[in-house]
Amino acid sequence: MTQAHLATQESSTARRASILTRLKDQIDWYDKKSARNQGRYKGLKILEIVAAALIPFIAGLNISNPSIFDSGIPISSNVIAGILGVLIVVLESVQSLNQYQNNWLNYRSTCEKLKHEEFLWNAKAGDYADCEDPDRLLAERTESLVSTEHAQWISSRGGIDKTKTISAAVEQE
Repeated sequence: MTQAHLATQESSTARRASILTRLKDQIDWYDKKSARNQGRYKGLKILEIVAAALIPFIAGLNISNPSIFDSGIPISSNVIAGILGVLIVVLESVQSLNQYQNNWLNYRSTCEKLKHEEFLWNAKAGDYADCEDPDRLLAERTESLVSTEHAQWISSRGGIDKTKTISAAVEQE
């Protein structure tokens, strides 16, 4: 082998390593973020369910001036039920604001698509089977999936106008 051939081979190996590192980093990121958002979503929903289930129970107790914690503050079952109702509204508002369910599902979907591309690339199957440069195709598809998810994330937060404004400002510079 010539020096030029070895240098090309080393460059190709480094390029492949860079592409695979990027892919694995993205898979790990989406996997962790998906799990975190799933946990937060389900945690909030469980609290909502418990609070909602307690409302008729508390209302049925018909408590009117209990000495809870010896505080001397009169608390009736209606007040406790009302507090639980407020808690439900707050929990649902936090979920709506932070989009935990949407993030969980979108991140999981993107993670699985990235894993699918990695599998096809490793197996030299699908579009990778007859591709002249499968590494380049993997890099393009990885970035396309990440960019698409990012655009969906911005869109779900009503940030499209801000993105267009930022893009226009960058293009003008």
